[in-house]
Amino acid sequence: MHKFLQMTLDFLGGSAQPEVLKSSEPVRRPSRREPSEPAAVAFRHPRANREARLGHAQVAYEFRRGKRRTIGFSVGPEGLVVSAPRWVPLAEVHAALEEKSTWIVRKLDEARERRDRMESSRITWEEGAEFAFLGEPVRLCLDPSQRYGGAAAILHASDADGGEAGGPMCLRLGLPLGATPAQIRDAVQAWLMRQARRIFTERLDHFAPRLQVTWRKLSLSSAGTRWGSARADGSIRLHWRLVHFRMDVIDYVVAHELSHLRVMDHSPRFWDTVRTVVPDYERIKGQLKDEAIARWA
Repeated sequence: MHKFLQMTLDFLGGSAQPEVLKSSEPVRRPSRREPSEPAAVAFRHPRANREARLGHAQVAYEFRRGKRRTIGFSVGPEGLVVSAPRWVPLAEVHAALEEKSTWIVRKLDEARERRDRMESSRITWEEGAEFAFLGEPVRLCLDPSQRYGGAAAILHASDADGGEAGGPMCLRLGLPLGATPAQIRDAVQAWLMRQARRIFTERLDHFAPRLQVTWRKLSLSSAGTRWGSARADGSIRLHWRLVHFRMDVIDYVVAHELSHLRVMDHSPRFWDTVRTVVPDYERIKGQLKDEAIARWA
């Protein structure tokens, strides 16, 4: 059964991965506000069925009951979800909400800020649009006269048609000037996925001997919540959109997954293994959590 073990690296603080706090975890109780003071901020979950005033915020949240032993709070991109055992009275749930209100409102603020950053970075798929590749900006250039020896796209160091010196690189797409946004997006995605497979393979081959492990299969993932995963049989899955990030971030994720081939958990021994090849992994891990990846639509 060992070969079916699998470990994953989630979007750290990402848009699809909620942060969870159990009611038993200590959080400093906030100072109480006067009941007449108006709420400065409002948060509403799309499936909200209860509402509470938490500090300066009015929070409409989704409330669930189920088979669990404690009250739990989960803050994700949609908002707050509160889960409680069937036997816990609502008054106790409300008291727990007030006790954890500082943590809840802070996480809701962070989730909203991240969602706003992602929305503002949404890519419009047209001539001149920009996206990141290995942490550097790339401009899209439609070039219907070229097919580049059968390739649909080729990356130039700069825009040869009058671009500023030192400006962004240019990805020339062999598409007509009237190409639809979907056609442009799909061509860019196909190019990025080719680059992802090449780069990931190179980095897997680089780190595997240093970690004294053997990887056997690479799959590109489009999972909504995971940057990568590893199975004990040597299968590695990596999200193709990692190629938006700098190489040190890619190296961290690759080393993370390869380290699971030695330690299939997140114990101190696992992180010690990661540290042997990525000594500053904690800094990079924080950057991966904080950076918002552009909306792909």
